[in-house]
This record gives sequence, C-alpha cells and structure tokens, in this order.
Amino acid sequence: MVDILHAVSVRAPAGAVYDALTSREGLAGWWTEETTTSLTDAGEKLHFGFGGRGFFDMDVVERHPAERVAWRVTDGPEEWIGTSIEWDLASEGGFTDVTFRHCDWREPVPFMHHCSTKWATFLLSLKSLVETGAGAPFPDDVQVGRVS
Repeated sequence: MVDILHAVSVRAPAGAVYDALTSREGLAGWWTEETTTSLTDAGEKLHFGFGGRGFFDMDVVERHPAERVAWRVTDGPEEWIGTSIEWDLASEGGFTDVTFRHCDWREPVPFMHHCSTKWATFLLSLKSLVETGAGAPFPDDVQVGRVS
C-alpha cells in the first residue's frame, strides 16, 4: 500500500482547524462548495462533489476534538475506494501543525500523483481559510492539470 503525506502549520488554535475539518461550512470553505453531511444510524456520512469531474463519499471513522479526524472512502473513483484520509493536529506556540495522510492506495498510479498535488493545494486552502477567513475551494481552487 502507498500513502500520500503532507504537513502544514496553521497560525490558529487546533479547535479552529478541527472545526474547518468537521463542519459543512468549514469543508465547503476550503475543499469544495459541493459538500453535504448527514447522520445515519451507522454514523456520519460525507459527500463531496466536483461538478462534472466526479464525487467522493466518505464515512467519518474518527473525531477527537482539536486532535484527530479520519474518514474512510466508500464511493468515488476506483483508486480512492477503501482508502483512508486522516488529519492529526498538534498545537504549539500559537500554531497548529496539521499532519495529513491519504492512506492505503493500492499502487502509485498517475491519478495518485495528481491527487497528491491537489491535496497540497487544498491544505493551503485550509490554512488560508482558518487564518484569513477565505479559502480556495472547488470551483475556485488552483488548477494543476489540464482542464477541459
């Protein structure tokens, strides 16, 4: 298995970063405006749309306030299904260090390389949202590949 790994420091309390990772408004403010959440008997479900470019469905598997968030991908591109997305948060000296992992890719296919770069841009969008109040979620995100 292969993982995507990134880290970024945010000048804000861990609680503010946690809120941006766990609320519909926060997620829509840095990842995609097409964000929905729902509670079911099995737990929290997340749906992220990217216009005609695809979608991702996730189950929330861990939430520890101001410390950790983890999801399991249940639907979307074949390469993502069964992978996990995790954030660990640690505060020190007015900063929150965000350690990000998109785990358990079966192999490092070209789409994984693209997704790694996109995750980096979205983590910077998260940083911007928490620090300034304005992120760059889809459809206003940084384009890194060919767009049709």
